[in-house]
Amino acid sequence: MTTAEEGWRLTHLGRLLGHAMRRFDERVLHLMAHNIDVPLALSNLAARAQISAAHIHITRHLDLRGTRLTELADKAGMSKQAMGDLVDQCEAWDLVRREPDPRDARARLVQFTPTGLLWLQAFKDAVAQAEKEFRSEVGQDIATVVKIGLEAYAGGYGASP
Repeated sequence: MTTAEEGWRLTHLGRLLGHAMRRFDERVLHLMAHNIDVPLALSNLAARAQISAAHIHITRHLDLRGTRLTELADKAGMSKQAMGDLVDQCEAWDLVRREPDPRDARARLVQFTPTGLLWLQAFKDAVAQAEKEFRSEVGQDIATVVKIGLEAYAGGYGASP
């Protein structure tokens, strides 16, 4: 049983934001798993919870023109090794591929494959649907205030140029 003195640990902003993000990501993955435009193998992986919010980091942070692994890890707030493991999985699922970086022959760029671009479109559609559901659940005015507040709080954190 939680006392009033300990209740702050359950209701502080960071915890609420974490719960909200997990709920949002779970809804996005559910919608993607049921999107008829997602290749069946990926849809099955998502439906069986084999694709996680961690894999969404790649979808969220990979530039259309490609991104170096170290930059991708930085954007996602992950170690290079952890991001490398995710990229390896996504490469095996034909979501991404590694290509030589035209600016530096020693470096490689992670890029979406054609299948990955279908996945990205499904992600975009799922995010739009999840945002619509959020607005419906909390009301348009609150949703607008939440978005403005989060944009102000995040300040450009993780924004791409």
